[in-house]
Amino acid sequence: MSSNGIVNRVANSKLITIDLEDFFPNSKIYELDIKNWLTEGLFLIEKDFRNDLEKFDWSKFKEGHVAVQCSSNAIIPAWAYLLISLKLTSNCLSHVIGSKDFLIKCIIDNKIKQLESDKFNNMSVVIKGCSKKEIPLDSYSELIKKLKPLAKTIMFGEACSTVPLFKKPKSID
Repeated sequence: MSSNGIVNRVANSKLITIDLEDFFPNSKIYELDIKNWLTEGLFLIEKDFRNDLEKFDWSKFKEGHVAVQCSSNAIIPAWAYLLISLKLTSNCLSHVIGSKDFLIKCIIDNKIKQLESDKFNNMSVVIKGCSKKEIPLDSYSELIKKLKPLAKTIMFGEACSTVPLFKKPKSID
């Protein structure tokens, strides 16, 4: 209780708040377009493609995450993406074959999987609702999959105004 008799019950509660905005990558995100290595932006010529990959400065991605895609309507064989993936594996923090949005979702989902499960055992959890960044909806779903077997209750919103989502049934002993 404070000196004026007002108690901040939210601050004193045992709620765990998870803000998925905190899971966003802090490192730079790059988009690598295969189109730039295609003849006329449409045709992959293996010899030229392999030469371009060898000459490319992959080290510029060292401190970042890379989304690899092709913005043209070219049909790219899977092995071309695999060659790029081999180059990126030792030259960036992470990479995906797909869009920047897909990359962000993968990074967030990976951080959700790494959450320490014991922390949520029989606890009340609030999934923060207001964010400055756009959270992929599927990442919320991944978080629910992680929390449901563990948490006593799961709510969405802000600690002072939540929408109840889940309450573990009381066990009959």
